[in-house]
Amino acid sequence: MFKLEKTSKQSQARTGELQTAHGSIQTPFFMPIATRGAVKTLSSFDIERLGSPILLSNTYHLWLRPGMEVMKRMGGLHAFMDWKGAILTDSGGFQIFSLEGLRKLSESGVTFQSHIDGQKLSMSPEDCIDIQRTIGSDICMVLDVCTKLPATKEQLTEALALTERWAKRSKEQFEKTRATAINPGAQLFGIVQGGTDIDLRKRSLEGLLKIGFDGYAFGGLSVGEPFEDACHVLEAIEPAMLKEKPRYFMGGAKPDEIVAYVKRGIDMFDCVLPTRNARHGSVYRFVHDDVSKPDFFEVLHVTNEKYKDSEERLITDQYSDVDEELSRYTLGYLRHLFTVHEVLGMRLATLVNLRFYLELMKRIRRSIEEGTL
Repeated sequence: MFKLEKTSKQSQARTGELQTAHGSIQTPFFMPIATRGAVKTLSSFDIERLGSPILLSNTYHLWLRPGMEVMKRMGGLHAFMDWKGAILTDSGGFQIFSLEGLRKLSESGVTFQSHIDGQKLSMSPEDCIDIQRTIGSDICMVLDVCTKLPATKEQLTEALALTERWAKRSKEQFEKTRATAINPGAQLFGIVQGGTDIDLRKRSLEGLLKIGFDGYAFGGLSVGEPFEDACHVLEAIEPAMLKEKPRYFMGGAKPDEIVAYVKRGIDMFDCVLPTRNARHGSVYRFVHDDVSKPDFFEVLHVTNEKYKDSEERLITDQYSDVDEELSRYTLGYLRHLFTVHEVLGMRLATLVNLRFYLELMKRIRRSIEEGTL
């Protein structure tokens, strides 16, 4: 399912190929966020033109709306949103984290109030797997406990122990439902927890390795801790990671941070920044080609007055199928769209930013192959 192709001599950066039931993906790669079955302001056709082979959707949100009865009738999320690529579904662990005041953890699972209507709901590790099976996910995630930082060692220890017990039950349910799944070729990833405590991270990873998963994710980072602490965690536990399994950093990050995490052995990323920032008028652009230097990009805040009369095109280079559309418009026009609150502005900025992030991953892979990263 995962083939390691090259490891850099300068760092732990690596390239590989992840095989999924809906196609092969070159690593390292970035997953655009389609939380509720759509990347905000874009269609599946737009994502196809951008060239992304995978999207990330969310188990918790799809479970609440449209609900699993609708998902069953539609034949899964691929058919529902007419998406031919791969789909990874986050388990909902982060939503449990963010609903801290509305949820209660127990051995059986999590009980919480819906953020939509206040209804009391429960999700067990087995439920989480069943929901992802109904969605038809290519990569499923175990239900985990994402601990808010800072946290005491006791809190972190309890969270990772519960995560490990849930992970074992998730694996058992995943195997039990394989034969009847609409996507029997799906994969299951475990999630390493432990905050920024190195010993706990190692303990969590060791426990998950004993259970055995198709890949391993690192949760509970990029939740407010200093960037340097996340790097230190990855550096410390990289020697204990299996070389032949993909590694996923959940929820990160800025472009230069992605490069730093790749250099510490990470293969997979997701992040809301390119789409969220686009909706607020911020667009990413390359400054130079050397991604090993942190100043390789800049962020333009197009709502600034200085772009009012700008005739500069949204893109100045050519490497994507959306180029013909984006090259028609100027920064001045994009600023105008945001000034008058036209939704087209958010759509164009989102295309620009996802185009940037996907191209960044191509440049990272090329740099690893050339031995410069």
